[in-house]
Amino acid sequence: MQDGILVIDKPRGMTSADVVARVKRALRARRCGHTGTLDPMATGVLPIALDEGTKAAAFLLRDDKTYEGELELGVTTDTLDAEGAVTGRADPGDVSAETLRAAFAAWVGDREQIPPMYSALKHGGKRLYELARAGVEVDRPARRIRIDRLELQWFRPPHARFVVDCQKGTYVRALVRDIGAAVGCGATLTSLRRTRAGRFTLADAVTLHRAAEGRVIPLAEVLADLPAVTVVPECRADVQHGRPIPAPQAAPAGPLRILGPDGALLAVGEADAGKIRYLRVFLG
Repeated sequence: MQDGILVIDKPRGMTSADVVARVKRALRARRCGHTGTLDPMATGVLPIALDEGTKAAAFLLRDDKTYEGELELGVTTDTLDAEGAVTGRADPGDVSAETLRAAFAAWVGDREQIPPMYSALKHGGKRLYELARAGVEVDRPARRIRIDRLELQWFRPPHARFVVDCQKGTYVRALVRDIGAAVGCGATLTSLRRTRAGRFTLADAVTLHRAAEGRVIPLAEVLADLPAVTVVPECRADVQHGRPIPAPQAAPAGPLRILGPDGALLAVGEADAGKIRYLRVFLG
């Protein structure tokens, strides 16, 4: 079993946890987890961390994402997507492509977004979706998000297709909700496909039924964007046992790859008061 990341092209209708369970069985992994949930309706890039790769998951959860989606104007639902119960209908006849583009442009940049009730966020110790299913709606504080790109690809009233580059934690369903409100008729998300999660794209992905044939991306490659420091041979055992070692004087701030003399990834750490403080240590 190889430690690292396997990228799955998630099928529609499965939860991310379902995909993880299937991959774990297929590859007989000891530990397995995903690095960013996709709703059951959504498809596309779902990086799965395997064995020692699960220790790297925290560094991947922060990655920006790219999605392609479709929306329907004039319809709103309780879940903000096509799988929910319809809560309203309105005539979208006055909405033009130019109107949509203007609404999209207004969301580019740093914005505040109210998360959906149907989400895994917690309120009073309970998941919001649990409260929503019980008919309870609570106030949710707005969260800061960043949209780098939001473009209209085509408009065939009342349907539209778009692409969005966004910061982690952005709810595309809620973005569609707010776009619908801005154009005055409401909207709901009808399909969503994640085409990129950080450095991983659909080109890296395999379908779920071919999981055992997919390439497991090794940790040294997965974390290659982090700056690296190489330790002398005498320090290798110290790193692998979590014992502090001196930090290089020119060590940059933030997470660092700690490499052995042979280039093997030993740990991720950061310089702190002249020492390397370990964030994750990997088994050789």
